[in-house]
Amino acid sequence: MNELNATQGSLLGFLHGGPRTGWELLQEVDSGLSRFWNVTTSHVYRELRTLEDRGLVTAGDRGARAKVPFTITAAGRQAFREWISLAPGPEQIRFPLLVTLWFGRFLEPNVLEEFLGRARGEHRRRLALYRAAPTSFEEDPHRQAVIRFGIAYEEAIVNWLASMEEHPDRRAVAT
Repeated sequence: MNELNATQGSLLGFLHGGPRTGWELLQEVDSGLSRFWNVTTSHVYRELRTLEDRGLVTAGDRGARAKVPFTITAAGRQAFREWISLAPGPEQIRFPLLVTLWFGRFLEPNVLEEFLGRARGEHRRRLALYRAAPTSFEEDPHRQAVIRFGIAYEEAIVNWLASMEEHPDRRAVAT
């Protein structure tokens, strides 16, 4: 069988909890995993169709507003077991602010300050979200580990951004 990509494997993992529509899967991703794994609406629906074509999920009857619930099949459970047993690949940091900061000498100081201020606000919001994680996650030590990582990561970013305020040398604009 062809290997699953991370999105396909994750969707099968979510479907272990029972049938879900694409919208419900997106909500589940947004409730915790979205900070570590980027997935778009179109990506979820495309991958669900691929999983259905491969016989790893079945689509149920259309419900209200044409929502279709998907159910994992026995082959899907087996494919998930194989996928989750593979060693994860290396992480790749995708942090657009770092790219901008790399070339920050070309920015006017007030523009860079605006970008850093927005980032500080965003990471403070994310930190608050992790700290307010649903109590249902408390029962799962694996999800708790991810939440603890999210808290530590966001605290590190917030602290790093605060330290940026202390470096006046970053204010020079190259021409």
